[in-house]
Amino acid sequence: MMTIAPGDSLPDVALTRPDGSPVRPADFAGQKLVLFFYPKDDTPGCTTENLDFSALSADFAKAGTALLGISKDPPKKHEKFIAKHGLTAPLASDPEEGGLSDALGFWTEKSMYGRSYMGMVRSTVLVGADGKVAQVWSPVKVKGHAAEVLEAAKAL
Repeated sequence: MMTIAPGDSLPDVALTRPDGSPVRPADFAGQKLVLFFYPKDDTPGCTTENLDFSALSADFAKAGTALLGISKDPPKKHEKFIAKHGLTAPLASDPEEGGLSDALGFWTEKSMYGRSYMGMVRSTVLVGADGKVAQVWSPVKVKGHAAEVLEAAKAL
C-alpha cells in the first residue's frame, strides 16, 4: 500500500463520472486539482463536506483549481446524491478494488463494534499545476476543511 506525500506524483488511475465516462488525474494536467476522498454518499458528514466544497466551487475555479470528490459509491448513486443536494463539485466513483484510494492508502481496514471492514479514510490531496502533490490532509475533520483547502490552493 502506497501513502502519498508532498512532492509525489499521483498514480493515473481511471475513475468513473456519474454519467459513466472516465476521468483520470492526468485529465487535469496544467491546472491545480483538489481530490477529496469521502466514505459514502448521503451520510451526514459526507453531505456536509460535499456541500462545503460545492459552496466554494466558484472560488476554487477563480483560484485555477479543479475539484473532484471521490468515493467507492457507484455512478448512479452519485447522480442521485448530486440531484438531491444540488452539488456543484464534480464527483467520481473509485473502482471497487485497485482504485486510486487503494493506491494512496485511503481505502483501509477499519473497525467498529469489534467488526473489521474496509472503508475510506476521509482525506484530501492538493495537486499543483506541475502535477506534484502539494499538500495532503488525512484524516480530515469536515468543519472548516473546504475553506482551509481553498486557502492552500490560493497560496500555491
